[in-house]
Amino acid sequence: MEPVNSTEVSEFFLKGFSGYPALEHLLFPLCSAMYLVTLLGNTGIVAVSVLDARLHTPMYFFLGNLSILDICYTSTFVPLMLVHLLSAQKTISFLGCALQMCLSLSTGSTECLLLAIMAYDRYLAICQPLRYPVLMSQRLCWLLAGAAWVLCLFKSVTETVIAMRLPFCGHRVVSHFTCEILAVLKLACGDTSISEVLLLVGAILLLPVPLAFICLSYTLILATTLRVPSAAGRRKAFSTCSAHLAVVMLFYGTVIFMYMKPKSKEARVSDEVFTVLYAVVTPMLNPVIYSLRNREVKEAARKVWGGIQTSK
Repeated sequence: MEPVNSTEVSEFFLKGFSGYPALEHLLFPLCSAMYLVTLLGNTGIVAVSVLDARLHTPMYFFLGNLSILDICYTSTFVPLMLVHLLSAQKTISFLGCALQMCLSLSTGSTECLLLAIMAYDRYLAICQPLRYPVLMSQRLCWLLAGAAWVLCLFKSVTETVIAMRLPFCGHRVVSHFTCEILAVLKLACGDTSISEVLLLVGAILLLPVPLAFICLSYTLILATTLRVPSAAGRRKAFSTCSAHLAVVMLFYGTVIFMYMKPKSKEARVSDEVFTVLYAVVTPMLNPVIYSLRNREVKEAARKVWGGIQTSK
């Protein structure tokens, strides 16, 4: 597309899978079903954590935050993406693009920090069991979770404002199914170095640093667990960590695969499909993993469901 003289852009065209109508019709029911499961599963986790007093602990407080994050993250792009899959009008306003960019950056960044906080919580619970109620107080839980949400929101607002203030010289076709910041920056005809530096620093602080902290926490947990004399005690310690460890591996595994693999010069539709699936599948699987691997969650869900049935 040839640039026009005006540097102002009032809306963007999200290219997505516009060249593959058959694929769009295949992805629509698939993504719709996964989004519905994500909403129901994560809402169920939040409801159970709130309604069952036995789950009013730091571990389930952070799990509830993770579920809220997954709902918010998928809701920033999936509803509009579903509309675009069945529509020829695949536009988004300039303000809508900025809002989508900011919220997706914020929720994704917050999840990186929250997973590290959850690993720290498991470390204290297993390695410092006698001091755990004092060390991980309710006040500290709110402080850690609140700091993660606020800091990542501030970071994302800063990145979005700097990116969206760049001149676009009339370029408006985004080669993505959302207003992903790197895809939008490719349209800019000004100096993007500040945005690129901010994104690089943010990526280092939110990917390898939390991951290293998680690995350190689980190394200490493993060392402590192996010193437990009883097999039952070791099994209990491993069971409380297995669900979180599975979520960490799923989240960081997909992110590392997507952003560390060699970049091809031309965008491939297979990469776009994988991006859609991992963005929708990971939040969908989190409640499934915690439900299958956690007896307390299953028992609490049965209790809450039984109470609902009785009240009818």
